[in-house]
Amino acid sequence: MAKFRFQAKNSTGAVQTGFIEGRDETDITIKLKTQNLTLVKAQAAPKDLTDAGMDALNSFMAGQVPSKELQIFTRQFSTLINSGIAVNDALKMLSEGKRNPQLKLATIGVRTAIENGKSLSEGMALSPLVFDKFYINMIKAGEEAGILEGILNRLAIYLEKSEKIKKQVKGALSYPAVILFVASVVILGILLFVIPKFQAIFASAGRELPAVTQLVVNMSSFVLKKWYIVLAGVVGIPIGIKQWSNTPDGKKILDRTLIHAPVFGDLIQKSSVAKMTRTLSTLLSSGVGVIQALDIASKTAGNCVIEEALERCKENVSQGKPIAVPLAREKAIPDMVVQMITIGEQSGNLDGMLAKIADFYEDDVENAVKSMTSLIEPLMMMFLGVIIAFLVIAMYLPIFDMANGVK
Repeated sequence: MAKFRFQAKNSTGAVQTGFIEGRDETDITIKLKTQNLTLVKAQAAPKDLTDAGMDALNSFMAGQVPSKELQIFTRQFSTLINSGIAVNDALKMLSEGKRNPQLKLATIGVRTAIENGKSLSEGMALSPLVFDKFYINMIKAGEEAGILEGILNRLAIYLEKSEKIKKQVKGALSYPAVILFVASVVILGILLFVIPKFQAIFASAGRELPAVTQLVVNMSSFVLKKWYIVLAGVVGIPIGIKQWSNTPDGKKILDRTLIHAPVFGDLIQKSSVAKMTRTLSTLLSSGVGVIQALDIASKTAGNCVIEEALERCKENVSQGKPIAVPLAREKAIPDMVVQMITIGEQSGNLDGMLAKIADFYEDDVENAVKSMTSLIEPLMMMFLGVIIAFLVIAMYLPIFDMANGVK
């Protein structure tokens, strides 16, 4: 049996870590249940690691491997295998040099598992935090069909396309966030340093301030006196939203809100459909069954609305219905996608048609990001200009009144 490093929660919710021996993750889950522990994460601990290596593994159990790192690893693995290098030798080469520590340890674990008689996919299954269900099933299909070289190349292409579309969507969403942050800093600077100077002038004049000016002065006084509340809000709200979005309920609410949001909703829907169709195409063309492909795609679409639609589709397909029939009832799936899937099923070229859908929507997302960026930039600048103009006018209104009074 292999040795695993685990994280688990006890009855009070406290996290415990340690090592345990087991055949796989299911076996570990059962063993931990007898200790009143619920498994959170499990990572294979390679047999050839020293105690220092075990400590290193403990340090890097907190998060998953960045998708960019896995993409580079897969492309390098594909290149080595296609060059005629044996799998174990390729893994040895990939485990050396500068690499993400968790990915490096997982690679050593896979190599150790192969040396102990396991297949490549079985070795990768021991590191579920690094190699997900989609990755493992693709490798397994390649091993069974004797086309591991081709499968690794498909995997590399898939990950590269996924990384590209993820960057595009993140770029589109992050741009307005950066502009809003800069606007907030500018406005806070005006409230903290500019308004108080005007306030001293207004106080010496002894005149009643216009309502707009009084509002701005009150805001400035609040920021100066209750700065800790403002700071807690600026820092705490984003962190709170981030933590909430990581919970199952929070993620569902956020995903549903985003996919129906104006401007951004269409972009998120297209990117999720592109990822879904690319995943299905890659799996089906690699020999994975339709039900299993739908099951994997339903967990990797990136948005719970699309994932739930695929779950319902899987239930109908398991009863003998074509994929297009249940998908036609899903509002989140565009009509064009359903029509092309129908043609693919009727022509017996479903994987090829799904690939064409993915290509279309990936190009559509790229064009949408470019259009959105060019549209958002002037809108955000206009927004910032209106806010600053409002503050400036509010401060100069009393000065104009005083000038009229002197005349």
